[in-house]
Amino acid sequence: MEDFTTEKGFKKNIIDKLQNEDTWISLGQGLLKIILIMAIANIIIRIGKIAIHNVFKLRNLSPLKNSERREETLAKLLDNTITYVVYFIAFMMVLSVFGINVEALIAGAGVVGLAVGFGAQSLVKDVISGFFIIFEDQFSVGDHIRVGEFEGNVEAIGLRTTKIKSWTGEVHILPNGSITQVTNFSINNSIAVIDIAIAYGEDIEKAQKVIEEALTKMPNEYEELVDTPQLLGIQSMGQAEVVLRIIAETLPMQHSTVARMIRKDIKVILDDNGIKVPAPKFVMYPDKQPK
Repeated sequence: MEDFTTEKGFKKNIIDKLQNEDTWISLGQGLLKIILIMAIANIIIRIGKIAIHNVFKLRNLSPLKNSERREETLAKLLDNTITYVVYFIAFMMVLSVFGINVEALIAGAGVVGLAVGFGAQSLVKDVISGFFIIFEDQFSVGDHIRVGEFEGNVEAIGLRTTKIKSWTGEVHILPNGSITQVTNFSINNSIAVIDIAIAYGEDIEKAQKVIEEALTKMPNEYEELVDTPQLLGIQSMGQAEVVLRIIAETLPMQHSTVARMIRKDIKVILDDNGIKVPAPKFVMYPDKQPK
């Protein structure tokens, strides 16, 4: 009986195995199985990605279209998901080729994953919330939103966090799990509200006519306007002025810009037509000292 515990016996055993024809046949079969597994995995991934992108192309042809940003985000997310799943299955199959007990390995990984899941519940919550934010198209990159006390433009959306940049430059990084209520200002058109004050001594009817003529020309001048602005009439009467109200439908989040432009144009037009806005008046009373 040969002693394989000594160095000489161990070397002789290795040499005998290398010289054995069955050993090389077994290695060749295992290598071919691994190559075949990886080749099939790559083919499945390519077919899956092509199918995903074709589905989104068909959705774009339908009358109910989604935003391009959402389609691109979902396509990348599904591409990564199918890649990870297929490669994980392929890796398990490669391990089985080497004679490793895959079932025991998966069972052990399940126990470890369960323990990690209990210790990282907030992380799991953030990831799940991020997936539903993207899948449901609650908001997209570039949208102007308000989340709690934070408001600004969405800079980036990830599976774990969302970045919001306020108009003053601060970037707020919010865990997706903490986003429970969102106000999205970029989905529908905005409404600009402009109040114009006219002095009491001026002809109100003339002022309204002049303003209405100016409003009809504004859609050709400003692309932010969706429709012709409307003069609603007298909104209020103050101590020294009559206030006329104008509303204008604009593209999302363009109401402030449009309101400033309309105020400037109305001021110039009123001046050209000799219509005065109320001027502040100061009344001074003599200080009467008791004799």
